[in-house]
Amino acid sequence: MGFLSSYISKAGYWVPALFLFVFAMLANSAAQDTVLRVDVKLVSVFVNVTDRNGAVVGGLTRDDFHVSEDGRPQEISVFERQSELPLNLTLAIDTSGSVKKDMGEEADAARRFAHTILRPQDQMSLLQFATDVSQLTPFTNKLSLIDKGLSRLKSDFATSLYDAIYVGSEGLGPKDGRKVLVLVSDGGDTASQTTYKKALEMALRNEVIIYSVIDVPIAASAGRELGGEHALIALAEQTGGKSFYVSDGGLDQAFKRVSDDLRTQYLIGYYPHNQEPGRQFHRLQVTVPRAAAESFNIRHKTGYYVDALAGANRP
Repeated sequence: MGFLSSYISKAGYWVPALFLFVFAMLANSAAQDTVLRVDVKLVSVFVNVTDRNGAVVGGLTRDDFHVSEDGRPQEISVFERQSELPLNLTLAIDTSGSVKKDMGEEADAARRFAHTILRPQDQMSLLQFATDVSQLTPFTNKLSLIDKGLSRLKSDFATSLYDAIYVGSEGLGPKDGRKVLVLVSDGGDTASQTTYKKALEMALRNEVIIYSVIDVPIAASAGRELGGEHALIALAEQTGGKSFYVSDGGLDQAFKRVSDDLRTQYLIGYYPHNQEPGRQFHRLQVTVPRAAAESFNIRHKTGYYVDALAGANRP
């Protein structure tokens, strides 16, 4: 009985202690699990590949591509030859005085473009910009509403191009799937409250691809805004889109090229690993190693902001 009493007495001391020790170990293990369980978001990159003559290069496979982030190789987790993701497209039309004469033709060509490109899962919104930026049609897949919006184009004097990019990108941000902003303008900007840099950042943060349909006066015209044209070209290049001149075949042909480009995109996705710490903006490079560097023209966004992935949806 003395032995049992002694044992119980000792047990009364070390059993709680053992319980606390085990509890602490489990808590520490859970804490370590919490630290190690990182929620890595998928980075989606839409890629267009053409040859040196501008012809689309189809038939490439996952193994043909190499992706790097800040110079560090990444493993491709998602690959699609033609994305079936919904297309969210904002068409922003310049209605300032410098392009007033072309408004009727732009509206007709935009109407045909909408009727051609939209599938049941797609949506389009319509903006006009001059002195101010205004929405004529919210996102919809009803062609009658888009047609109605295009019939309400109204001219004004000044041009707020960068404001239109900012507003359009912000509106596309919450959407799922592909996000595309098509700009129809001569590139002039005389009234924006924002800047080129901020407009580009807003597009990249919201993973928006910009296509520029450039409608300019005659090449020798004193009214031609070369700086604005270069800005439209650069905005498209930085976001993975492309620019087209109306003078090269007309508005219908320019819109057709936008449509064709969107239909021939590869979708590449990866989960970042071995990231360089402390970076807010990560630079991307996509290559096709088996081909000579000058054989293919590979277009994609130049990079992404870390916080832009917070609300991103995985395909």
